[in-house]
Amino acid sequence: MNFKLILNVAFHLLKARLKQTVVAAVGVTFGIAMFIALVSFMNGLNELLDGLMLNRTPHVRLYNEVKPSENQPLDLSEEYKNNANFINSIKPKDRGKSIYNGKAIIKVLKEDPRVIDVAPKVTSSVLFNSGTIEISGFVNGIDIIGEDKLFKISDYIKQGKVTDLTQNNSIIIGKGLADKMLLTVGDIIKVSTSNGNLASLKIVGFSEIGIAEIDNVMSYTSLATAQKIVGQPKNYITDIQLNLYDKETASAVAKEFHKVFNLDAMDYQTANAQFETGSTIRSIISYSVGIVLLIVAGFGIYNILNMMIYEKMDSIAILKATGFSGNDVKWIFISLSVIIGFTGGVFGLLFGYIFSVIIDNVPFETTSLPTVKTYPIDYNVIYYVIGISFALCTTIIAGLFPALKASKIDPVEIIRGK
Repeated sequence: MNFKLILNVAFHLLKARLKQTVVAAVGVTFGIAMFIALVSFMNGLNELLDGLMLNRTPHVRLYNEVKPSENQPLDLSEEYKNNANFINSIKPKDRGKSIYNGKAIIKVLKEDPRVIDVAPKVTSSVLFNSGTIEISGFVNGIDIIGEDKLFKISDYIKQGKVTDLTQNNSIIIGKGLADKMLLTVGDIIKVSTSNGNLASLKIVGFSEIGIAEIDNVMSYTSLATAQKIVGQPKNYITDIQLNLYDKETASAVAKEFHKVFNLDAMDYQTANAQFETGSTIRSIISYSVGIVLLIVAGFGIYNILNMMIYEKMDSIAILKATGFSGNDVKWIFISLSVIIGFTGGVFGLLFGYIFSVIIDNVPFETTSLPTVKTYPIDYNVIYYVIGISFALCTTIIAGLFPALKASKIDPVEIIRGK
């Protein structure tokens, strides 16, 4: 089989039907370009939302939760333990939020090779007081260096710096909370707890995540200041947060640490199950739409090659009469589809990248997402590989059926009919 001759014949057939060839190639180009732009945008959006929610959540969180007693008296009875018991005489026990022997646990976790770093935290519900205004909210006492390393909270500090929390009796409050209470940096805000403790804290900055439910109630201070506010000693912590090198193992690691340290453990997948489902659905939709575009382009190529066969019956008969076999004719038409697919695919990659760059530079500013300035785009090479691979596969399949039909044409019947 002379592939050089076959390609030469294929190119001549393409030139003879240049208009239809260009239409087919443009269909492939448009399909790939839209596929890349759509998938890049949707995955960029998913990454943005992951940054707002999932990346703000520790891979594993260790804490003490108020829960009912696991061993009720009836369950311990040999006579009734296998029955369906509805009497729960022992009510939930308040073990307190404090993690016993927290410093030793943190030391062990930091030595674990699977753990990137550990950030202890003190959380408490409080009342913020400014003049006659009193708003309920939360104080997060954080290890400033560890918290910023794991969760990049400095990216969300709109005024001031997270390191300003090293000052005694300082606090960074949510922008929504500040707007409600007409507070500015340098003002003093009073914070009271449920057990009657009262503290006066200096505002050194504002944080704005972009989620109103958080910005309206959340605040940050240092561990030492938070412990002082709730009237607890320096070893008091309520949460141990840790991130893993392989976050996909978070569920298994959480179960392991639950048994080892006898603490409640929650992995980020459980904490954000509903959110992750939304990301998965958006990805499925974007890939589905892109693939449908490429399939439609494949049908266009199929129709064009099919029409080309009917119009080139004489040429096919002459080729066979001059010594071309049915297999040669088949490869001529497959070559036609590959040339169209490859040419359209290359231009599709180029235009897909151009569209992505254009979207990436379109201004997008909203108060709900203060850290976002343009529409998000994910420039992952895998999308381009998927696009060109699927385009070639689609066009080859689209050209295969017309090629098989062309290879079975009987030149004697065509010439006799003429």
